[in-house]
Amino acid sequence: MSTATAVRTAGRRGASLWVVRAPAPDAPSHASLYASLYAVLDAAERRRAAALRRPAERALYVAAHGALRRLLGERLGLPPAGVALTRLPCPGCGGPHGRPAVAGPAGDALHFSLSHTAGLALLAVAARPVGVDVERVPEPRLAEDAARSLHRAERAELARLSAGARPGALARCWTRKEAYLKATGEGLSGDALRGRCLGSGPRPAGLPGWSVTDVDVPAGWAAACVVREPARVSGPGGPRGRRPVPCASTGSRDRR
Repeated sequence: MSTATAVRTAGRRGASLWVVRAPAPDAPSHASLYASLYAVLDAAERRRAAALRRPAERALYVAAHGALRRLLGERLGLPPAGVALTRLPCPGCGGPHGRPAVAGPAGDALHFSLSHTAGLALLAVAARPVGVDVERVPEPRLAEDAARSLHRAERAELARLSAGARPGALARCWTRKEAYLKATGEGLSGDALRGRCLGSGPRPAGLPGWSVTDVDVPAGWAAACVVREPARVSGPGGPRGRRPVPCASTGSRDRR
């Protein structure tokens, strides 16, 4: 059903990453692989899979979530179907819709993130909070519309590019932001998109307390991974986390 291929980011990272693809529904092994991966999903995942109308989308969903369960099960010493997942509290309102996590004490040391879109999925497993996002490079008109949601410095960067270069740059920027918001559990919103500057250039802008890297994925997609950096010891008080701050200009550093 799926091939989970290990990938590496363009820069340093603290997560293990895999790209997942589902074979065409008419592939000889499709039925048996689909059944084996579908069998490890929980009831909620099966309902979400059934709600997807397009066979290709449903196949990718099952492939990605089944592969994630297998990866987590290997690390926990559990069968894939025995991995219990939950949602952490939202950092904004405290509601039960924060980032997905492994339930119980094991979730303190084993973190994961999953993103899937238009035929491709990206998985990450790490020892610290992590977020990934993968997006298809948009058409020029969609890229222009999406750019209006970005930080003003990022909009200025895009405006300086040629029309042909903007969709790819927009996709790089967008995946960095989504990956950060997934890592923090904040969720996607207009304020969140505009409030952090991660840049649209070949290298992400710095984000205090987090490692932001682009991910090598097939042409036509863009992807990013964001991992919380280890706490640093600062004086006798011990480790202190560093909060991300909004950037005020193109060169500033700072967002799921």
